[in-house]
Amino acid sequence: MDSGIGLLAATAAVRRLRPDADLVLSLDPDGMPWGPRTPEDLTRRAVAVAEAAAAHRPDALIIGCNTATVHALPTLRAHFEPGIPVIGTVPAIKPAAAGGGPVAIWATPATTGSPYQRGLIEDFAAGVKVTEVPCFGLAEAVEHADETAIDAAVAAAAALTPDDVTTVVLGCTHYELVAERIRTAVQRPGLPPLVLHGSAGAVAAQAMRRLGEQPAPRAESTGTLTVLLSGREGALPEAALTYAEGRLLKATSPAG
Repeated sequence: MDSGIGLLAATAAVRRLRPDADLVLSLDPDGMPWGPRTPEDLTRRAVAVAEAAAAHRPDALIIGCNTATVHALPTLRAHFEPGIPVIGTVPAIKPAAAGGGPVAIWATPATTGSPYQRGLIEDFAAGVKVTEVPCFGLAEAVEHADETAIDAAVAAAAALTPDDVTTVVLGCTHYELVAERIRTAVQRPGLPPLVLHGSAGAVAAQAMRRLGEQPAPRAESTGTLTVLLSGREGALPEAALTYAEGRLLKATSPAG
């Protein structure tokens, strides 16, 4: 679940681990974007989107959105667990800091500098040089597959990223869809290859653990794909097919 197509990265990661899994994608085109909403309003939207998915009796619910995890995870867990395990998406600050840095955290302006993100830095990146980089307009540009806006937003964030950064945390699920463009923009000549840390793989693996399931990447591709748009059954938004993750889901899902 997510307000938009930021959930594609985690969904594709689950599909790669379990081609036989039936997937329900619950988006909220009527309420997006969630970022500018109050925490209370965002939580109400997130619960509605999750309830639409829960009507399909899923084994687990993945919140494919950093902002929704920050504000709505406790409410969603109280609402659905223990019947449906709820897995949130947290920026990969801990593994990024383990590399020694310097680290840049690319995130939405609302998340950058937030007590939530600052807490993660204090807990997992003590002693490491960390720069918080606000990415103005990048999530919205990715959501609409606006190539010109993506290039401009990536360039602006790259300009705010120190030259000595060796590792970038992609602190918004939308950014994982344009990871290679971010790598190209930030990589400095003469420095080792830039390391990018997204959350999709870890989220998919955590979902498997919570369910007591094992990855089976060679399983037959029998898993279906159901798309809910503010509770209504529909198709993947056209913009989703701009990205490799969206094309993977359509190509590997009988109902896609």
